[in-house]
Amino acid sequence: MAFQSILFLNTNDLSNNEVPSEPVFFKDLNIDQIIDAITFGRSEYNLKPFFYKSPVDKETIKYRQDIMRDLENNKLFECIKSFSEKFQHMRENLKQIDKLYYKYQKERWFLDAVDIYCDAVVSLANDLTHIDLNSTGFIGFREYILNYVKSDSFISLNNATKKLEEDLSSIKYSILIKGNSIKVSKYESEINYSDIVEETFKKFKEGEAKDYRKKFSEYVDMNHVEAKILDLVAQLYKEIFDELDDYCIKNIHYIDDKIGTFEREVQFYMSYLEFISKFKDVGLKFCYPQVDSESKEVFDYGCFDLALANKLISNKSTVVTNDFYLSGKERIFVVSGPNQGGKTTFARTFGQVHYFASIGCPVPGYKVQLFLYDNIFTHFEREEDVNDLHGKLEDELIRIYDILSKATPYSIVILNEIFTSTTLKDAIFLSKKIMDRIIELDLLCVWVTFIDELSTYSEKTVSVVSMVVPDNPALRTYKIVRKPADGLSYAITIAEKYRLTYEHIKERVKQ
Repeated sequence: MAFQSILFLNTNDLSNNEVPSEPVFFKDLNIDQIIDAITFGRSEYNLKPFFYKSPVDKETIKYRQDIMRDLENNKLFECIKSFSEKFQHMRENLKQIDKLYYKYQKERWFLDAVDIYCDAVVSLANDLTHIDLNSTGFIGFREYILNYVKSDSFISLNNATKKLEEDLSSIKYSILIKGNSIKVSKYESEINYSDIVEETFKKFKEGEAKDYRKKFSEYVDMNHVEAKILDLVAQLYKEIFDELDDYCIKNIHYIDDKIGTFEREVQFYMSYLEFISKFKDVGLKFCYPQVDSESKEVFDYGCFDLALANKLISNKSTVVTNDFYLSGKERIFVVSGPNQGGKTTFARTFGQVHYFASIGCPVPGYKVQLFLYDNIFTHFEREEDVNDLHGKLEDELIRIYDILSKATPYSIVILNEIFTSTTLKDAIFLSKKIMDRIIELDLLCVWVTFIDELSTYSEKTVSVVSMVVPDNPALRTYKIVRKPADGLSYAITIAEKYRLTYEHIKERVKQ
């Protein structure tokens, strides 16, 4: 199959010009923070839409994973990085043209931009012939660029560029300044008296002398005098400058569409691999997950929240990893335990790894199998809006109804501490109704709750608990393990919420 894109395998994705918007679940799962960190410093590429489009089919996931693996070869990574740096230099030239005023100066900057482009393409084509490639994407691109550099159109462009560079470099002219007049003429091998004077007085030189030479400004733009001199030079070498005019008109669209698109799309991989390198440097593991659209037996050993870990590493703090798995008929993690124990982080991690797996990226963990979902739905607590006429409970019910009316058996639902504004009895009643619907849909779910009854509600539910240090329950380990809910977590949390713990009561008695 002829090469089309380094990022998209499906032709429908290529033809779809609609720019995707940020998925609604990004903020709840802190994926927006991760994407901000990944794309930082690459704003010129507008990479975020590439990270918004998900999920893709299994074939595209495999296509991207293989490309990522190829790019883990440092030789290839540096080769692509060098190619991109040249393209950035080229774009800087093109941007500079818009800031210039004089015609021939604009044309010279354009010629230099094309020269940089030709060099970048030829260098990349040559580099790729000396690198072992295994991915369909890179092998296809290598074949495409090798054919391109041999094409008549590119050879013609490259030759014309080199010839004009040489012709312009060969131009020599003399300037005679007399009063307010300047005379420009072709250089006719006149004697350079500056060299003669310098050589004559060289023998009288004693130590370093003050430099009286005029320093020319380093401004990119020309002044009106320089521009007028250039106009006169153009009249002296009319044939060369006519060729330059014609060249600029004829090659205005000189960048090959597929190569230009490749240079932008490949940043998707480069940015992600550079982002996760900081985690690998501190010993955290990443792997390419097995993604299945049928089996819901998922697992990830050694996973962690990318957004939280990014902050912890910046602060030189330790990142705690966790494991999870669902087997047989298991579908729903019911997560309980004390506050600030890592429950919400675990829920976010579950969503994050599934999302990044769906767009073909390696994910946190050393052994991973995940489900190819059709959508992720999240419900996290929101601050009450004073302008909203709904009460908090009503708002939660409306949101959950909306989720369950849209969810399918191929969806993932992540619920984080719902119904905290009502009585325990009502919360249990409503939660069981929602659990019945989730079980009926047979979808994957993570439910963070203090309602222990949910953990044993069905053969599809699995109880996982955030752990504390046994000798000091106030200290969290941030480990989430499969074990029965202990009932103490809810009582302790309620006591802390209403300041009814022993410490709080003792403090109030003192006051």
